[in-house]
This record gives sequence, C-alpha cells and structure tokens, in this order.
Amino acid sequence: MKIICIGRNYTNHIEELKNERPTEPVVFMKPDSAVLLKQHPFVIPEFSEEIHHEIEIIVKINKVGKYIEPKFAHKYYDEISVGIDFTARDLQDKLKAKGLPWEKAKAFDGSAVIGDFLPKTDFVSMENLTFELTNNSKTVQKGNTGFMLWKIDELVSFVSQYFTLKIGDIIFTGTPEGVASVKPNDVLEGFLEDKKLFRIQVK
Repeated sequence: MKIICIGRNYTNHIEELKNERPTEPVVFMKPDSAVLLKQHPFVIPEFSEEIHHEIEIIVKINKVGKYIEPKFAHKYYDEISVGIDFTARDLQDKLKAKGLPWEKAKAFDGSAVIGDFLPKTDFVSMENLTFELTNNSKTVQKGNTGFMLWKIDELVSFVSQYFTLKIGDIIFTGTPEGVASVKPNDVLEGFLEDKKLFRIQVK
C-alpha cells in the first residue's frame, strides 16, 4: 500500500504559508510505515519543534488503474474518510530553502492518520463535502471540497499518469487553511459531514 499526497490544493492554505500557486497538482509520497496505528497516540518526534496538523479528505483505491480518464476516475474509489498529514514545518522550511525533497518532514513514522472509511454513496456529492478538525474540542480547521483547485476525480486521474494505482492505496487530497502546531496532551478529532472518523491523542 502506498500513500499519495497532494499539496497546495486550497487557495487559502497556499496563501497562509506564502507558497506559490501551482499550475498542476503538487505530489509527494508517504511510505506505509507513516500510518499511525489505530488506538495509538501521535508522539511528537525529537527532530522537530513545530509539528503541524493538516486535515484532509482521503480516498481509498478499490481497483488497479493506470492512465485513468477523469470521467472514469469515480469508479476507482468507493470509500472516503478524513486523515491528518502531520508535517514537521520547521524541517520542511529548511528543506524547501535548499531545494531538497520534503520526505523527512512529511513521511516520518506516524505522520499519516487514517480515519474510519465510509461509503461514498452516503454522500450526495464529492464536490461539496464539509470536513473539520478540532483540537481539544475547538475547531481549528474547516474545509469544503468545493474549494479544491483540483477535484478528487481530477487528482485520481492525474496521479495515475505517473503511478499505477493499486487496491488499498490512499490518496490525501490536500488541506484547507488553519494549519497549526500540536503540543503534548492535545486531542485531535476529525469529522466528515459531522461524522467523527478519528480521535488522536498527542504525546
């Protein structure tokens, strides 16, 4: 199983980090060792003093695909959820300044939270999904897929031009504005249309 992540897919998030607006999706990867195991806390790694939460809509691929046309992309996933792309922002900034890859800041152990999946048939449209992250019961990020620069089906199609998608692969589709640092004893909860799909304790 591989985790394919999309960066800079919401305008307001691009602006809050003062990044350049991309002309095509920004893609990076996480290994399967990045998945935070169920019922496990997220432990802040020693190499960073600024771990940011980034909540995202995620989709699970349900069949093998390559060079998928956008009009057929919806057939390649039937479950969706929310997840967190934990990011060592201080380390990422250093790597970006040197023009180096982001993996050390994005793909470390436990950096991918994967919520409980729901059938996409539970929802009217993939292009109008509201999702939310709370920290200690306070809303810290809230987004809607209607504000994506590239919609979910477009992303499935785009990444399939470069990587063969296999059953069980996960695509993280980008985070809205509101990213911020986490600290020990924080409790993070992720919601998709008011359904709570994960709860994570930070240590």
